[in-house]
Amino acid sequence: MNKGELIDQIAAKADVTKKDADSVLTAILEVILDAVAAGDKVTLVGFGTFEARDRQAREGRNPSTGKPIQIPATRVPAFSAGKVFKEKVLEKV
Repeated sequence: MNKGELIDQIAAKADVTKKDADSVLTAILEVILDAVAAGDKVTLVGFGTFEARDRQAREGRNPSTGKPIQIPATRVPAFSAGKVFKEKVLEKV
């Protein structure tokens, strides 16, 4: 499902226009993005948690040459699914 399809589903479930659903979804995504970029966690109970995680520096290999290279420490976005989300996915297996 892409963003357009998600907007269609939200509009149908919430009985709002696609334009309103798009505005709300865009605002939600911007708020989550800004919060995580600022180092905050965003927890949606039952759904999951968005956060930034630090990755330590490590040694890797250049795939072309096979020579070892140093990969610097970095911060990456992460999502951890909540209990209800995990249970819902397991129901479909």
